[in-house]
Amino acid sequence: MHEIRRVLVTGGAGFIGSHLCERLLQDGCEVICVDNFFTGTRRNVSHLLDNHNFELIRHDVTFPLYVEVDEIFNLACPASPIHYQHDPVQTTKTGVHGAINMLGLAKRLNARIFQASTSEVYGDPTIHPQTEDYWGNVNPIGTRACYDEGKRCAETLFFDYHRQMNLSIKVARIFNTYGPRMHPNDGRVVSNFIVQALKGEPITLFGDGSQTRSFCYIDDLVEGFVRLMQTEDAITGPMNLGNPNEFTIRELAELVIELTGSQSALEMRPLPADDPKQRQPNIDQAKSSLDWEPTIQLRDGLAKTISYFDALLAE
Repeated sequence: MHEIRRVLVTGGAGFIGSHLCERLLQDGCEVICVDNFFTGTRRNVSHLLDNHNFELIRHDVTFPLYVEVDEIFNLACPASPIHYQHDPVQTTKTGVHGAINMLGLAKRLNARIFQASTSEVYGDPTIHPQTEDYWGNVNPIGTRACYDEGKRCAETLFFDYHRQMNLSIKVARIFNTYGPRMHPNDGRVVSNFIVQALKGEPITLFGDGSQTRSFCYIDDLVEGFVRLMQTEDAITGPMNLGNPNEFTIRELAELVIELTGSQSALEMRPLPADDPKQRQPNIDQAKSSLDWEPTIQLRDGLAKTISYFDALLAE
């Protein structure tokens, strides 16, 4: 009889985590979803609670967790500047202590462990697009450092556990991702623009809107996670997962206005500190190792995301 894989997802009630839990259940796994509900919400996983293969535990990863699983996806950490700057000390603790606790659990269980790292490890990049061998340009004492350096330190820990204890690790560097279940007040550009457009409020552009981002739809990202987790031990990452199609922030705003049919005007604001001017992944490694690249176009992904927010605001 085929053994059912038991998978732990930390941060599983968050935006990305909830979609990952859903996908793992579809793939026939038993899923233990752990979240402290700082940014994740019960409503993101409420439709999974009746599934007998799904378990939800309220827990903060800065404290040890004792469960028996075959695989761990470590996604727990507030990921938007509004949330991670709310309590920067706790953000660093979540990034570092959380990684230590999950690595300790993986070591005890001899389980494979996946780290959701971030393109923020590249800081404000001096090379473009960013490849995995680029060491980054991060301000270690800036207002974003609690997140950037927390994630960088987590990567260090993962690779040291791998070298020192032969732990099977997978590290993905996630670039801008969007889709249904994004937090409506996370201050991120996609959710901001959609909510502003649906409410008919001015759409706020920071700087002149010429800074670029690459937007990956959530389903594409989760597919990348699953494929990376299934690779042989020798493939550890770090591996960029994101959409290499680059758009200016102004282009995004104009597309959201078009798709919502909104009358919103554009409003310029000053650029925040250490805000990267451009962000674009080089995904050659994911293409060759995982045979993965995003397939969902920005227009199609935005349409699905807009209908989610439309329903949310109508409640």
